[in-house]
Amino acid sequence: MCGIIGILGHGDVSSRLVDGLRRLEYRGYDSAGVCTVHDGVLDRRRAEGKLNNLVRVLEDAPLAGAIGIAHTRWATHGAPTTSNAHPHATGEVALVHNGIIENFKPLRDELMARGRIFTSETDTEVVAHLVSELVEAGKSPKDAVEAILPRLHGAFALAILFRQFPDLLIGARLGSPLVVGYGEDETYLGSDALALAPLTQRIAYLEEGDWVVITRDGTQIYDKANQPVTREITISGITGLSVDKGNHRHFMQKEIFEQPVVVAQTLKSYLRRLENQVALPDMSFDLSEIRRVTIVACGTSFYAGMVAKYWFEKFARMPVDIDVASEFRYREPVLEPGGLALFISQSGETADTLAALRHARAEGQKIAVVVNVPTSSMAREADLLLPTHAGPEIGVASTKAFTCQLAVLAALAANLARAKGRLTAEEEAEIVAHLAEAPEAMNHALGHDEEIQAMAHLVSGARDVLYLGRGPDYPMALEGALKLKEISYIHAEGYAAGEMKHGPIALIDESVPVIVIAPSGPLFEKTVSNMQEVQARGGKVILISDKEGIALAGEGCIATIEMPRVHPLIAPLVYAVPVQLLAYHVAVAKGTDVDQPRNLAKSVTVE
Repeated sequence: MCGIIGILGHGDVSSRLVDGLRRLEYRGYDSAGVCTVHDGVLDRRRAEGKLNNLVRVLEDAPLAGAIGIAHTRWATHGAPTTSNAHPHATGEVALVHNGIIENFKPLRDELMARGRIFTSETDTEVVAHLVSELVEAGKSPKDAVEAILPRLHGAFALAILFRQFPDLLIGARLGSPLVVGYGEDETYLGSDALALAPLTQRIAYLEEGDWVVITRDGTQIYDKANQPVTREITISGITGLSVDKGNHRHFMQKEIFEQPVVVAQTLKSYLRRLENQVALPDMSFDLSEIRRVTIVACGTSFYAGMVAKYWFEKFARMPVDIDVASEFRYREPVLEPGGLALFISQSGETADTLAALRHARAEGQKIAVVVNVPTSSMAREADLLLPTHAGPEIGVASTKAFTCQLAVLAALAANLARAKGRLTAEEEAEIVAHLAEAPEAMNHALGHDEEIQAMAHLVSGARDVLYLGRGPDYPMALEGALKLKEISYIHAEGYAAGEMKHGPIALIDESVPVIVIAPSGPLFEKTVSNMQEVQARGGKVILISDKEGIALAGEGCIATIEMPRVHPLIAPLVYAVPVQLLAYHVAVAKGTDVDQPRNLAKSVTVE
C-alpha cells in the first residue's frame, strides 16, 4: 500500500516523480501528491483520486525544483481527500509516509497543547510537526530526525524535505520498505526498486530501523542505534519493460497470460530433470528433523497455503497448521520445538505476515519464506528462502504470483516427503514429470479465454455468486470467489462442496450462479452429487472440469469450461486459470477498474 519516491537530482524533477508514482500505482491508492524545494519554498501539489487528477493539477500549476518527494496514499487515518493527501508540510518541513503511527493521538495532543496547528486528519502530520518543531528551535535536520524517530511507534517509511536545505533528503524505515537508488550525480528514495527502475538499477535496501541522509556530497546510512553503516548496493535487474502491458488491455490480463512462462521459470529453479529430483536452495537446517509445519499468510497467499497443507499431509504425512497472519499472534499459538514456520507473501513486506514471522522466530521456529521479492524484509529474515520468480506483478489482484507460489509449495512438499522417507525415487520422478507438464497444461487452459469471455454475461448481472470445490479444489473455490469480489465487486463466497447442505444451500435460487470446480478423479462423484443438489433447487451451474468430467456431469449446466486432463498434483495450477479469466472478463463486462480495484492495496504494510 502507498508509494514513495524521492529525487535529489538536476533540473526540474516533478515529471520524473510523477513517472515514479505511475510505476507504484499497482500498490493501490486513493490520492497523490508532489512537493519540491525551489527558491526557499516548499511547493506542493495534491489531488484526490487517480494520478491523472494530479497530472492535471500540475499542468495548471507546474512545479520547479531539483529535489522533491511524491506519494500515492491509501487512506488509513482520515478520508481520501486532498487535505489528507501526502506530502504533509509545515513552514519548514515536508514529508511523505507509508505505514501507520500508532501513537499519533498522544503525540498530536502534545503538539496541539504547544500551539501547533494541524490541517489534516492523518497520523502522518504529527511527524512533520515533530521534525519541524526541532528545526525551528535551531536543531539541524539530521539531529531533528534522529531525535524524533524513537518517539514513533508503529510502522513507517519516511522521505523528508527541508525548506532551508535544498540539497538534503532524509529517509527512514521501520516495518515498511524503503530503498536508496544511486544514479549519475543523483540519488533517489523509493518504496521499491520498481519505482526507481527508469532512474537506476543500483539499489541499496535499508534494513529495519535504518535511516539515511542524502546530500550532493554523498549518502550516509545509519542503523537504529544511530551508528553509520554500509548497506550493499545490488543490481535490481528491473527495467521499464517489466511494467509494459504490451498488447493486453490490462496488467491483470497480461499477468494471467504470463503464467505458463513464469511457472516454467520458477519450476526450472526447483526441478532437476536429468536426475528426476526436486531440489531446494541451501538452508541452515535439516528438513528431516522438522516435526510440524505452521503455514501463515494473507489473502490469495493463504489459499496457496491451504493447497500446500493438502500436499504436505498427503506426500510427507506431516502435521500442518495454517493461520491467516492477522490472527496468528493473537491466538497465542503453541509452537513446539522442531517446527517449521512457513510464510507466503507476494511482496515480502505484508505487515501482518512479517510480524507473525518475527513472533515465530522468537518462539524458536525455523523460518521458510515463499516470496516474489527476494530482497524483501521476509526474504532477508528467512532460514530457507524460496523465491517464486514471477517477476513484477502490477495488477492488485494476484494471479501469476499465486500460481508460482503453488509451484514452489509443490516442490517443498516433495522435498519434505523425501526427507521423511515417504517418497521413493520412482515416486519423486513421477512428481517431477507432472510438475514439468504444468506450464503446457496452463497454456491449454488459456486457450479457452474467448469462450470464457463469451459466458461472462452469465455472471456479470448477478448480485451473489457461489464457488464449490472439494479437497485442494476447495481453496481454489475460495480463491475464485476472492478474485471475483476483488475486481468485479460482486459478492461471492467459496465453500467446501460437502458443506452446502449445512447452511449455504439456503441461498440457492435461479438468480445465483454457482461455479463448480471438479476435475475428474477420486473426489469427482462426491462433488457432482453436491452440484446436483444445487441444480435441484434451481441453481445455475457453471462446471469447470475436464472432458471426462463434463461428459459425465455437464448436462443441465448453463455453461461448462473444459480443462485438460491433469494429475491431481498440478490441477490447482491449471484450474487457477479459468477462475482468474472468469473474474477478469466479468469485471471488464461491468466496467470496473480491473488493475486498481477500489479500496485495495497490493502491499499491505499496516496491520
